[in-house]
Amino acid sequence: MVDLVRYLGFELDFVKLGLGDLPPLSFGALRLAVAVAILLLILAVTKISFPRDRRFWILAGATGFLQFFLKYGLVFWGLQHISSGLAAVLQATIPAFGLALIPFYLPAEKITRRKVFAILLGITGVGAIFYEQLHISGVLAIAGSAAVLAGAFFFAYASVLTRARGTKSNSTALLTAQMIVGFVPLALLGWILEGNPINFRWTWTAIFCVLYLGLFGTVAGFGLFYWLLQNNEMTKAMMTALVTPLVAVIIGSFFGESLQWQALAGAALILLSVALILYQAKRKAVAAKTEEKDLLKTGAVDFGSDSDVTLNVTN
Repeated sequence: MVDLVRYLGFELDFVKLGLGDLPPLSFGALRLAVAVAILLLILAVTKISFPRDRRFWILAGATGFLQFFLKYGLVFWGLQHISSGLAAVLQATIPAFGLALIPFYLPAEKITRRKVFAILLGITGVGAIFYEQLHISGVLAIAGSAAVLAGAFFFAYASVLTRARGTKSNSTALLTAQMIVGFVPLALLGWILEGNPINFRWTWTAIFCVLYLGLFGTVAGFGLFYWLLQNNEMTKAMMTALVTPLVAVIIGSFFGESLQWQALAGAALILLSVALILYQAKRKAVAAKTEEKDLLKTGAVDFGSDSDVTLNVTN
């Protein structure tokens, strides 16, 4: 998780920086183009091919459209009209949206009051960090905020679907297929509305932002996020949306940015939020291990739902 939050910590800042030279839809598509090229190279080197399973492509189509067309298009467009700090707070709602969707797709993952409280605490912490940037003025700023918030919902929805339906698929193949699905409509819409990318203002800043976001923000960031999805509870994986703003602020402090008291208070709330989630996960793991030991001691063995065989031995 440490590498993931490091890569994503400045993502919104680089998007905001790149928007100074590039139009939003085409900028998002170019970021995906870099990522897809790298991922296709990885698939070729590792000799991993796309599955022919129809369910794989249905999942890739649905989640790719949500996550890389709708989410990227909305967030890149919205960031033209609001600050990156406000966008970070709106993006912090991803775990809350995910928590609302989990019962419909991951019923085995329980929603507890502790999880709800922890996520609300984390969102409050992100809001405290970017308190000075939480201003909205004008219709476009309101529309931009709504677009980023909608993007957060689509990201959460796609992530829950991926966790529920895609854990048996190769994560690199699935991620590549999703990005291709998102890239095609985003690039076409960008070409129609914004023109030929050759005619864009290609400064060194624009080139760097596209390459950075394609390699670190997309390939590395999503690769690590999908590893978290496959190996952790959904709630725990989505907590990265709360941690990344904190990391960005901490890194910024090393470059001369001052830390105000509300930023420190917000950081404390985020850390407490994460601790509550991790403590619950650890406690659950310890309880499961203790139960397993008790079963071995008593000689009671249940072979699970796939078998009707139950062995009970009493001393």
